[in-house]
Formats: sequence, structure tokens, C-alpha cells
Amino acid sequence: MYRVGATSYVIPDQIVPNVEFLGPLVDDVQLVLFETDEHGSNLPGSPERARLCALAREHDLTYTVHLPLDVLPGAEEASACLVKALRVIDATHGLDPRAYTLHLDGRAFTALPPGAVPDQGLLDAWLEGALGSLEKIAGWVGRPGILCIENLEAWDPGLFAPLLERIPISRTADVGHLWLRGEDPVPDLAVWLPRTRVVHLHGVAARDHASLSHVLPEKLDPVVDLLEREFTGIVTLEVFSEPDFRSSLQALQSSRARLAKGGT
Repeated sequence: MYRVGATSYVIPDQIVPNVEFLGPLVDDVQLVLFETDEHGSNLPGSPERARLCALAREHDLTYTVHLPLDVLPGAEEASACLVKALRVIDATHGLDPRAYTLHLDGRAFTALPPGAVPDQGLLDAWLEGALGSLEKIAGWVGRPGILCIENLEAWDPGLFAPLLERIPISRTADVGHLWLRGEDPVPDLAVWLPRTRVVHLHGVAARDHASLSHVLPEKLDPVVDLLEREFTGIVTLEVFSEPDFRSSLQALQSSRARLAKGGT
């Protein structure tokens, strides 16, 4: 059975109060961390880390971590994306995260229409640069398998598949982003699951990362069915308010109940 998770921004408060709220309700919390000039930093210091470790023991919780900036292919250690990635990794390493999720910067491909094939020279250069950046971060994490590339809605996730053939990293499969692209996520998930540590579930409505309650049963149930049968990682309800979290959790539970009865 997979572990059901939520984000660290379900109630309008800091990370520790969110984890205190979520501890009795979920199996995992995705820590969404940032450092900005405008909003400051929410990286946990020693007291916060000690409290998070205590909450993990109390509730049998695990943590996953979302790195704050898209990672540039070929980035040097002094680049902002890598500087902040390293600071987040240092601040959370003691929490023994199950996964570190990152976005790769794929702006070179966002202008391509669906199904278009990028210039091979451009793609090869991008892949080599991405490989170099990922190898740096994997070294900081210590276990490459817990470093996960997340698919985004703006570009074809198949483009980074060659990276997984060259370095033993993993995937974060965002089902909501596939729905946003107008794709059936089940075929991709079926192929990706052996290398997937985290699955993000969220609905698409007037905005992305809406409640899972916006997803019709005929779209949600095949995804949940596949996860129920084949996935043992973490399924994060990637929404950012208490109402969206509670209704998403109910939608997931309702889907499980329908499947247990033999269908939608």
C-alpha cells in the first residue's frame, strides 16, 4: 500500500503547525521550502527539525522535500538554483526524507507544439547539461534514488526519459500535470511506476492544484486502481488549503470505495 501525503501548506501557518495538524491524518508531509528576498526563508532550523523528528516518531510520519527553484541544465555550484538546493538539502537531511523532488528548467521546449520533436542538437546539449546538474544534486543528497524529477504541464515529460537511463535517479509523477496537458495519465504511469517514488494528485479547475473533487470518477478511478495494484511509494495530495485537502482526501477515499465494490 502506498503512503498518503499532503503538503506543508494546508493551514495558513508555518511548517511545524501544519505537520502538527496533518500528523494524525496522513502518512507523509511534503515540505515546500523557499528562500526569497520578498518573503524570507522557511528553512527549518535546529528547534524546528527537532520538533519535526518528534512528530515523525509520534505519528509514524515520513517526509518528502520539494526543492525551491527549477534546476538549470549545466548550472554551476554558484548558480542560484544549486545554491538553494544545497541549502534545502542541508536543512532537511536529518529528517531522512523519502524523496527530494525537483523541476528541470525546460523552457527550451515549451514553445514546441504537442508531439513535436525538438532539434536533436538542442536536445543533446540540454540532456548533457541536465545530467551534470543532476549529478551534483545527487551527490549532495547521498542516495541518487531518492532524487526525483517531476513532470510539468508545459513540456513533454518524455524528453527527460534518457536521463533516467544514465543516472539512477527517480521520478515524481504529477498526474494533475498530465490531466492539464489533456493526456490520459494511466499509460504513462504504467511505464513510469518502476522508477517512481512519489505521485502527485490534484485536480484542475479554474486553477491548477485544485481539489481532487473536481476530477470525475471515470478519470480518477483508473489512476487510483493502478496505484492500488502496483504502487508502494508516496501519493501526495498536492493542494494548498484545508478545504482542498479535506475534499481531496474524501475524493481519494471515495475512489477506493468504488473500486472495492467493483467499479465506478
